[in-house]
Amino acid sequence: MALLFYQARQLHYDSATMIMRLKGKILGLEEQMNSVSEKSSKYGQIAAEEVPKSLYCLGVRLTTEWFKNPNLQRKLEKKQIAMKIKDNNLYHFCVFSDNIIATSVVVNSTALNSKNPDRVVFHLVTDEVNYAAMKAWFSMNSFHGVIVDVQKIEDFSWLNASYAPVLKQLQDSDTQNYYFSGSNDDGRTPIKFRNPKYLSMLNHLRFYIPEVFPALRKVVFLDDDVVVQKDLSALFSIDLNGNVNGAVETCMETFHRYHKYLNYSHPLIRAHFDPDACGWAFGMNVFDLVEWRKRNVTGIYHYWQEKNVDRTLWKLGTLPPGLLTFYGLTEPLNPMWHVLGLGYTNVDPELIEKGAVLHFNGNSKPWLKIGMEKYKPLWDKYVDYTHPLLQQCNVH
Repeated sequence: MALLFYQARQLHYDSATMIMRLKGKILGLEEQMNSVSEKSSKYGQIAAEEVPKSLYCLGVRLTTEWFKNPNLQRKLEKKQIAMKIKDNNLYHFCVFSDNIIATSVVVNSTALNSKNPDRVVFHLVTDEVNYAAMKAWFSMNSFHGVIVDVQKIEDFSWLNASYAPVLKQLQDSDTQNYYFSGSNDDGRTPIKFRNPKYLSMLNHLRFYIPEVFPALRKVVFLDDDVVVQKDLSALFSIDLNGNVNGAVETCMETFHRYHKYLNYSHPLIRAHFDPDACGWAFGMNVFDLVEWRKRNVTGIYHYWQEKNVDRTLWKLGTLPPGLLTFYGLTEPLNPMWHVLGLGYTNVDPELIEKGAVLHFNGNSKPWLKIGMEKYKPLWDKYVDYTHPLLQQCNVH
């Protein structure tokens, strides 16, 4: 730009020529900026999807330990008390994840900040690949009296393509091509909409909680990228006023309202949903499973999932179908129950201090190298880095 002004003085450009040259320079700079921004977004997404070698190592070592040490299996069986797992007088939490260390932080932080950890039950669901490792970890480590039950999603025989529309869609070659190849629309769709994690049924299992836990009446759902820093027992006595989902709303002015997530050019969306309705967050939700079953909420989810087979109602993730499914069935919770943004933005320190659940939503997860350094200590404090297996796998 300085060179352009120098040339203008030396060559005595007239105003029109100068304006045209400036315009061309600005357009060129904008193109460069857009290219850099697109590359930054792409590489950031790749980094977020990476499984660190240390966590892969941990999974392998734990799996080996599980199969070579029968004492671990007997120990787990003794720790699991069938009556407690189904006792509705206790505090039941569920986490669906394939990340051992992240799930461990959720359980450990809940246990350490619970007034009565012996009344806390964690229901973990993982996949076949991580099942043995997850069982081994929660067998060899103590969590202050918290009961931990581990299941694998492959054991849910009822969860098949004939029952779950999303499973049929996830197995579809066009859907897989959409997420993996990016060749269907000449690159018009941003990379964040093509994250293959959305092909994981663990990500969609939140819509089947009553089937996963048929004996339970109320459960708190936690994502695996949260840290609990307050006692959560009061969540189980909150009156949801006949609603199914208790959640923290995320709308501020026009941000995070329904029109930000859904395609309002589609007549079905326009006809059924207020575009200015307030959005809310997954990650810490209180679910009344009695009301869920009574209102057939999973059936509502199936309806909208079938309508979105061509991805014209929404594109990204599980929140948009959640907004549709729980529309008119969500009770707003005090914002201090669930503080979001620690994985992508600056958060008010006062909110962090007061928050019961801190959510590292976004690409900068605390177990990744791209995690936000100033927030990582909030997560690190619940990881015992002196554990022999963590040291052997260089987890730090």
